[in-house]
Amino acid sequence: MVTARQLPGGDDTIVALATAAGRGAIAVIRLSGARAINIARALGAPDLLPRRATRVALAHPNGEPLDDTLITWFAAPRSYTGEDVVEISTHGGHVVPALVLAACVAAGARPATPGEFTRRAVLNGRMDLIQAEAVADLIDARTTVMQRHALAQLDGGLSRRLLALREDVIHLEALIAYDIDFPEEDDGPIAPARIRNAAASLRDALGALMNTAPQAAVLRDGVLVVIAGPPNAGKSSLFNALLGESRALVTPIAGTTRDAIEAVLDRAPLPLRFVDTAGLRDTDDEIERLGIEVSTRYLAQAQVVLACGSRTDEIAATCDAIAQRTAGTVIAVRTKADLDVPEADGNAMRVSAESGEGLRALLEAIDHAAATNAATSAASLHNADAVMITRERHRAGLAAAHDELTEFVLVWERAALPAPVAAIHLYAARESLSDLIGIVDTEEVLDRVFREFCIGK
Repeated sequence: MVTARQLPGGDDTIVALATAAGRGAIAVIRLSGARAINIARALGAPDLLPRRATRVALAHPNGEPLDDTLITWFAAPRSYTGEDVVEISTHGGHVVPALVLAACVAAGARPATPGEFTRRAVLNGRMDLIQAEAVADLIDARTTVMQRHALAQLDGGLSRRLLALREDVIHLEALIAYDIDFPEEDDGPIAPARIRNAAASLRDALGALMNTAPQAAVLRDGVLVVIAGPPNAGKSSLFNALLGESRALVTPIAGTTRDAIEAVLDRAPLPLRFVDTAGLRDTDDEIERLGIEVSTRYLAQAQVVLACGSRTDEIAATCDAIAQRTAGTVIAVRTKADLDVPEADGNAMRVSAESGEGLRALLEAIDHAAATNAATSAASLHNADAVMITRERHRAGLAAAHDELTEFVLVWERAALPAPVAAIHLYAARESLSDLIGIVDTEEVLDRVFREFCIGK
């Protein structure tokens, strides 16, 4: 395993603001590296005891007073990064944290790059790459269920599953090695069918894990619920009413929504991602036409579509317009029910964004439609302990291993290649899984994982 000190800048002590910038009660500045304690002393800290907060009147190395702070030292290797880590809790705001950061740099620290603290944690064996990505997923979680799955991944659930799959590949390699090296043993060579079945089973397990990617997308982003209908049908008012806040501009002018607006409602059992789309109609307005094209793309991806209209003929026209554009469950919605237009609603649900009539029933209908949709109904969506892949890197790595296992099964069944040559596919599959977890360490992989992390994490 490569260590931080083998990388450019690995000997540096880094510093960053670990809390959000701006007005707040406190701010936390984090130092990590061999000189963290010396830098804290240069700012006025006394001898520190590990994991005990100490009140310090912090000062710049030039003697200028900075703030009344609390400083905590986390001694290596029992720290987040595996190095000496010092956390300085200052008063919040814009000026004080910036002055303390500048003082740390003046005392010998270097500003951290995005994700550098977590990167050092990986390189020093405090976590693997999958767990590091779970840290980012936890920070970026927009839904409660995604937060629970990120915590499970941070606890090592996905890592353990990938390690088990990698061990299965190694076991398969061992079977072939035994067959090659000891063909005359009393038990005879390994039965080809045994190796073929083991490889096929492993390939299927990789495929099953790959197939969790769409489920994880639902947990992360929510079930896609598209609100569709003609202009001025009350779509934006319904969008705002379902969310409980004004996110979409609502006016009586037809064609106001020129683009899709989306927001996530964190709701049990599944989060819902509502999208307010441009009104569906024929138009010569180029900008509005582009908005309708965007609506069409959302409809193609939707799990649930609310076909809206303020009149029965509008609802029917909306259903006809979206019939060839979506495979999602369509719920007919009669908007503006508070206007009491005297006509039959048929199977449409009556709702009013103004009075709130029918909103609860509509949400329950959406929940039911999502629960019965093939893309969102898997039991694992409701199970926080289920193992899922949450990133494109995971899917690509598993796909590479899956393809290698597929090729191995084909050449093994046909006896098309000598066993040592066929085993190259197993080696490649093992390396793909190792790369995922971080056992095989490359700068390119590390850069790809950490480039989108926030500074200070």
